[in-house]
Amino acid sequence: MNLWLSAGMLFTFAAILFVLYRWWDMRCIGTTPVRTLTFIAILFTSGLDVGLIMFPLTEFGSYANLSANPEYGFANPLAIEFGFWAFLIWGFYFLTCFYFCIIEPRVKFFELPWVKLVNNVVIIGTCAFTAYLLLVNLPWYLPQVGDGESVVPLFYGIVFVAIALAVYSSSRLKYVRVLSLGSSVLFIALIAGMWLRAFVLSKGAPDDFFGTAGLLGAYFTNLDQFLLPMNDYHAFYLFWWFSWSIMIGQFTARFVSGIRTWQLLVAMLVVPSIAIGVWFTVLYQYYAQGLHVATFTNLAMITVGVLMVVNSLDSLIRLYTDNLNLTPQRLGRVNYFVFNLVAMIGLTLLFRLDFLRIQWVGALVIGLYFACFGYILWQRRAEVTAINGSPRENRLDFKKIEVAG
Repeated sequence: MNLWLSAGMLFTFAAILFVLYRWWDMRCIGTTPVRTLTFIAILFTSGLDVGLIMFPLTEFGSYANLSANPEYGFANPLAIEFGFWAFLIWGFYFLTCFYFCIIEPRVKFFELPWVKLVNNVVIIGTCAFTAYLLLVNLPWYLPQVGDGESVVPLFYGIVFVAIALAVYSSSRLKYVRVLSLGSSVLFIALIAGMWLRAFVLSKGAPDDFFGTAGLLGAYFTNLDQFLLPMNDYHAFYLFWWFSWSIMIGQFTARFVSGIRTWQLLVAMLVVPSIAIGVWFTVLYQYYAQGLHVATFTNLAMITVGVLMVVNSLDSLIRLYTDNLNLTPQRLGRVNYFVFNLVAMIGLTLLFRLDFLRIQWVGALVIGLYFACFGYILWQRRAEVTAINGSPRENRLDFKKIEVAG
């Protein structure tokens, strides 16, 4: 599996370099363009899930334990965590967003029946895995309720409510936008509150933030260490990112609003990484100083985590229901809600019972990458070579919007 993953990683980075070389300054316009700030909010909240909130505090200790994990010895735990979540791997999203915005309208690979089937299996499976992550991490943040070994109705209730909210919000695009912006604001508020506790009200000082953030530099000086899987846990993360990549690119491509290719790269790599870097720096201060995470803070983190799950799920549910023509307009809102709720709950429980693994989904996505490349070389090479701008219909619609605005 890791050999397959390594091949996928090398191909992805090579493809990113080719896109930048060939179309560096081309204007990218999606089918439903929004303001760049809104685009970044949609990208950030759709492209991340509860793991961003709940994983770091549980993982810093493992990365610091070099006797058990000597492969992490080249950098500090903060840099390792950042490398698993930020910067370079957001290039996956850049590549797929650019592809669906610029190349797919000419190639139409994802309109092939067998590709559409596989792609939607990937989307549905990853949706369920997102809900599963929330379920298995709740005991760490609410140990007074349960230890995760026994069935706790409250944990299952929280997850099922999150799924229900996501299904409901996916029925209208305006809910997706409002939730994305709203959860982004709440996430910023959570960072600010925890920063205040870590660097003002406790042992730390405001200047200590910059010293701690400086530890992130070890990621950039050891960037090559993150290009290929360093162990099975890193491979798990990379498969996880691959499993998200196609559907996030497919979803966000519609919102690109006339920015250049290089600007799209900055928006998708640098901007989210800054937010992640700040958040991880605050959490690392809690870990390094041994600060107790109060119950109120735990509840705030869970609340933001649940909202991220809702954001992720509603985007992806809307995507696969549109792809499969299982829309609210066709099924009716009640049938739409019941069908997706039952499907998501059932698949979440399959992950809980270990019948499904995200590594399988990620490996399937890598296969789609290679199949798409082969299809382009075989059937659509001339069309791709001739690309010098966004699809004509997108450009015309965008001009109408600019004139109206």
